[in-house]
Amino acid sequence: MAAVFKGFSRGKAQNVVIPAQFFSELLPQIDDAAELKLTLFCMYALQQKEGGYRYLRYDEFLADEDLMGGLGLLNPLLDPRAILDAALDKAKQRGTLLQAAIAMDERKLRYYVINSERGRAFVDQIESGEWRPVSVDEIEVLPARPNVYALYEENIGMLTPMIKDSIRDAEISYPVGWLEDAIRVAVERNICNWRYISKVLENWQQRGRNREKSRRHLERRKPERHKQITAGEWQDFFE
Repeated sequence: MAAVFKGFSRGKAQNVVIPAQFFSELLPQIDDAAELKLTLFCMYALQQKEGGYRYLRYDEFLADEDLMGGLGLLNPLLDPRAILDAALDKAKQRGTLLQAAIAMDERKLRYYVINSERGRAFVDQIESGEWRPVSVDEIEVLPARPNVYALYEENIGMLTPMIKDSIRDAEISYPVGWLEDAIRVAVERNICNWRYISKVLENWQQRGRNREKSRRHLERRKPERHKQITAGEWQDFFE
């Protein structure tokens, strides 16, 4: 005989926010009871989390007795873990959940988020390596770095189609991070134009970045040297 629900408790209840889009678009598509239980559990459990990025680890699903017990009722002949894995696969295929995998301490850890704007940002940060371990199973996702086009527009000036093409070429031609750093150099020196940024990148490539950093250190220590540079090879870029 099925257990009988005794009704909701009196007093102030803890509420869970479920987007209206769940009822209008997602619910009509779900045809599997395990997937439905899993989806509702995720919406509840993620709201109990704190922090900018909220995620559920695979082992958290396994550790929740109510979830695993409910999944086991769907088919007593199957291992509840197998039902969970199938439900996770369906939720991922449907696009409800996103998964990010990390290798840590010779283990592959799986993290799940709702497919929302913040959830997609979480996965992007994981895949780009912008995270660090906090404990054996916990991770901290670092703040997203600004898009290089936004970085240019915010600090240098308007993006023209020609400059966009030049930035795209530079992203391909130079190591990761060089373009962002070159923009910061231009801002520090108050030489806000693409020609100067391009020249900085060319010099780093030809002479090496360590030499460039040493020269910048000397410039701060010796104003005379800075004047010589201004009057020499960098003159065209001081406007």
